[in-house]
Amino acid sequence: MAGVIDGRSRRDESSSTAPVRADRPPRRFLDVPAGPRIAYVEAGSGPDLILVHGAVMTLDDMRLGPMEALSRHFRVVAIDRPGHGESEHIPFSDASVWRQAEIVREVARGLGLRRPVLVGHSFGGAVCLAFGMAYPDEAGGVVAISPICFPEPRLEQVLFGPRASPMGGDALSRMLAGSDALLMPLLWRAMFLPQPMPARFAAEFPFGLAGQSRRLVADGENANMLWSDLSRSALGYATCRVPVAILCGSADIVTNPLMHGRQAARLIPDATFRWLHGLGHMLHHYEVDAVVEAALDIQRRRGDEA
Repeated sequence: MAGVIDGRSRRDESSSTAPVRADRPPRRFLDVPAGPRIAYVEAGSGPDLILVHGAVMTLDDMRLGPMEALSRHFRVVAIDRPGHGESEHIPFSDASVWRQAEIVREVARGLGLRRPVLVGHSFGGAVCLAFGMAYPDEAGGVVAISPICFPEPRLEQVLFGPRASPMGGDALSRMLAGSDALLMPLLWRAMFLPQPMPARFAAEFPFGLAGQSRRLVADGENANMLWSDLSRSALGYATCRVPVAILCGSADIVTNPLMHGRQAARLIPDATFRWLHGLGHMLHHYEVDAVVEAALDIQRRRGDEA
């Protein structure tokens, strides 16, 4: 059984660059069998639900987005993906979408979650879809928000991919720390376009933690695995046996909603697609009710099937 550790007894790994804010709830930690230590926060009660964030983010993205509203209906666990936030990772081993789906499964087992609904944003959406395909009997269903679903050339492969090189990648990422201080704020704000970054997000999100050099190495590892990972996913969508709800913003400039969300929904047998007009990639900060409705609908559909 994985061990649970209270985050208050653990030294904050990011204390040198990103101190824990007083208004940021402390993480707890779960030791995954034969895997990394995963950080998480929990809220609410009811049916189980897991939140999985996307690239260059931490669980605080979900905490500042739909977590509070979801916790009125579900027992919600939000995790830092391997190598992100305060979670550890095994270099080159834990980068794959499919490996991270396995790790999320171990988190669910370690915390005693039963057939959780999986809610993932962007890269996290790909992880949740992989979980649903790999472990259909252990998944309550999937809500994929602005997901990346098919292989394509990606900006993050250029920006972060070289940092994942086993020959000097870590050193390269540290060397780029100065330029990252200028680049990352632009990327984070661009992710919200055409909407502005919410004031609460700007005030509370741990940018220093998410933008650490070693965390961007993990983003590079994720990016470098996308071609093979999403090729495998694309071949499996037609065999997916869990209910899926896909939410996309019509103005998303990060993942093309027509290529990714709508096309995946056409291939997955029990999938719905909701088009949110005028919203960008970070729609879960502006249409929280749509996320909650999708999660409740997944819970109902899975219950009807059972």
